[in-house]
Amino acid sequence: MKHKDILNKLRTSGLRPTKQRVEIAKFLFDREKTFHFTVESLNKLLLKKITTKFALATIYNTIHAFKKAGHLNKVEVRGKRSYFDTNITNHHHFYDSDTSELIDIDVKDVIIQKLPKAPNGKKIKNVEVFINLKN
Repeated sequence: MKHKDILNKLRTSGLRPTKQRVEIAKFLFDREKTFHFTVESLNKLLLKKITTKFALATIYNTIHAFKKAGHLNKVEVRGKRSYFDTNITNHHHFYDSDTSELIDIDVKDVIIQKLPKAPNGKKIKNVEVFINLKN
């Protein structure tokens, strides 16, 4: 993803392209594969890969701004840990409890034949399948 594409991505979603946002966006979105991360794991990776130091609060605020703008999905794993996902399409996940890794599963690879009826006054927003893995 080119620098101007990153700037455009931020501007068109109402985000001011600060130096920190641009560097974090480039790290997150300038890659071929989907990227899953926690704020803490992203902080560690940024410390290794980028010379600019970011306060954890800056990373946290930037990630939540990206999520609010629709650039990231938040994935809750058993209500214990929040991951963020650069793949914003509807899809499923493997979760490796030994490595704490999320792995995408294409939505076409899971066939759901029947869903229960939603409770009165509610609609099903989406269906996400989590398949837990272990060694």
